Amino acid sequence: MALPLAAGLLLTACGSGGGTSANGEEPKTITLSYASANTGEKAFETLAKDYMAAHPGVHIKTNRIALNTYNQTLTTQMQAGNGPDVMYVNAGTGQAGSVGQLGKAGLLLELDSSLKSVLPEGTEELYSADGKFLGVPVSLAVSGIVYNNDLAEKSGVTITPASTLQDVLSQCAKAKKAGKSVFGLAGSISQNTGLLTMAIASSTVYGPNPNWNEDRAAGKTSFAKTEGWRQALQAVVDLKKAGCFQDGAAGAGFDALTNGASQGKLFGFFAPSGATKDIMDAAHGAVKLTALPFPAPKGTKTYPALTANIGLAGNARTKSPKLVQSFIEFAVSPAEAKKFADAQGSIPVGKSISPSDLLPQYQPIADMLKNKQYRPYGIDAWPNGQIYDALGSGVTGLLTGQKSVGDVLKAADAAWTS
Repeated sequence: MALPLAAGLLLTACGSGGGTSANGEEPKTITLSYASANTGEKAFETLAKDYMAAHPGVHIKTNRIALNTYNQTLTTQMQAGNGPDVMYVNAGTGQAGSVGQLGKAGLLLELDSSLKSVLPEGTEELYSADGKFLGVPVSLAVSGIVYNNDLAEKSGVTITPASTLQDVLSQCAKAKKAGKSVFGLAGSISQNTGLLTMAIASSTVYGPNPNWNEDRAAGKTSFAKTEGWRQALQAVVDLKKAGCFQDGAAGAGFDALTNGASQGKLFGFFAPSGATKDIMDAAHGAVKLTALPFPAPKGTKTYPALTANIGLAGNARTKSPKLVQSFIEFAVSPAEAKKFADAQGSIPVGKSISPSDLLPQYQPIADMLKNKQYRPYGIDAWPNGQIYDALGSGVTGLLTGQKSVGDVLKAADAAWTS
């Protein structure tokens, strides 16, 4: 997990402008910006190299930006007119740097409708804005727990897709006694605290009501009125009280997760499932990780949160719109999509999930995915990024004791209408 780069360096990505060259031909050099929490991640770099190998004469300049500063950096660049030609985007409208936010501002290139054929069921709205088709997902991921089962079992801790929240809480003291923590948490990073809460809410909120977002938008419910949201936030409080997180979790950053995982001090942490590959690669085979959903409270069915959140879009001001379209088409072609997913440690994008395409780390939840026992990642369709920020920062407040569950729910509702 990388620390933020200097702000000045982040704002130096090569920009784009409208029009073509003097002779009417498009420039054959384009820029690609992507977010990453791990300097060792090579999926986007590999994609760019593959495209250049298949298209002699084309050059793609890649620009990696730290995950926790990417959305703000990309938004600033695009608004200033010096954004990249192709960019990693978040689906929907729930975050800054998302298709909805950038698309409504007229900053994204409209794509050929033929690319819609690769969209997973239920994701078309997440990659459109104002009736325009603007992006495609490049992979699917489970947003939940990255887990070291071998390490946990050595301390007598067992967590499986069939476990409940109560099963987890009952084992945290055992892990502490062994000098370990069941979970690592980057409590000072709102993306990580928010991800934890959403992983729980996938079961407590979206499990019983997959249409909760639509109901909230229609004014039929709210965060404060939904028992499932109270359950999710109370679960965070209960996890802290039971000692399930590492010491100092409230003030920790991403480095606490990678350091704790590499030193064998924690069994799992909250991240998109692609992180399993990053860590296993860094450990050179010494660690075996799996992707798990967060165990739901007893009496509630567990649902993994499946997200098609990571996508690609083009800059409306690019000088090479045909090249940008071609690159995005290449990225989601079946062979390249499988290669990208394998490199990223994710699930290939497509209309359905094939068990034969799943990497070993997904085998514990293969049946869930095959049987469609999952829910979309809730925030992807939220109307603005302030809601997720309010949720994530609110959870940090829960960890420090400065906020109550009611405070966090009230803040999320206020952000929804802001």
